[in-house]
Amino acid sequence: MRRREFITLLVGATAWPVAARAQRGERMRRIGVLMPYAANDPQAQARLAAFMQGLRQLGWTDSRDVRIEYRWSSDANEIRKYAAELAALAPDVIFVSGSSGGTPMLEATRTVPIVFVVLPDPVGAGYVASLARPGGNATGFTPWEFSIGAKWLELLKQIAPGVTRAAIIRDPRITAGIGLWGAIQSVAPSFGVELIPMGLRDAGEIEHDVAAFARSPNGGLILTGSGLAVTHRDLIIALAARHKCLRSTTNDTSSAPAV
Repeated sequence: MRRREFITLLVGATAWPVAARAQRGERMRRIGVLMPYAANDPQAQARLAAFMQGLRQLGWTDSRDVRIEYRWSSDANEIRKYAAELAALAPDVIFVSGSSGGTPMLEATRTVPIVFVVLPDPVGAGYVASLARPGGNATGFTPWEFSIGAKWLELLKQIAPGVTRAAIIRDPRITAGIGLWGAIQSVAPSFGVELIPMGLRDAGEIEHDVAAFARSPNGGLILTGSGLAVTHRDLIIALAARHKCLRSTTNDTSSAPAV
């Protein structure tokens, strides 16, 4: 299937084909939405609101001429289950956010059209063949390349030249966590910075690790992007403030299209 046959509206940037809109009275269109966040997460709700606003601007209303199947969870096992559920529904298109949602969704189906957002390195992760020609059943937007991880460490040293230790908070289960960690590792010796990896599995783990890290001086934090980073962002910011750690975060939501 050609990518232009299934690119749907996405955060005001993509739209249903005109022909499909003209025929919408023939049947109810169906969209699957997989969000790897808690349903009450403010940032996830803001993204969903933008998505819904774009649909309305193009004349699509939920439950009138399009049915939207939502699945929300920050738990990896539940995300995989929901990905399989959405694939089994065989909707017209599936909208998915982040690597933690994109990976299980691509594992669940290679036929249902998928549009992804906030998904780093879609080529390296195997979601698309190339940025210019995605191929397959997936296309979407990528926020940054892994090499930017090296720049984050450079910025941290510019902000605080005395930093000699950096805690890298990342999700090692996803490609972004692995790729960014590798990029940061590649330049750490040139900046004279010791790296300490930290996981994001749960709030208790984060609190324990940050507290232990803060016992020694000259430390800074780099928070890499992931669904879990969004889930635990308030806790991490509070811990950094409490322990007076410097921090470099990845909250830039700008994206480059992979279409």
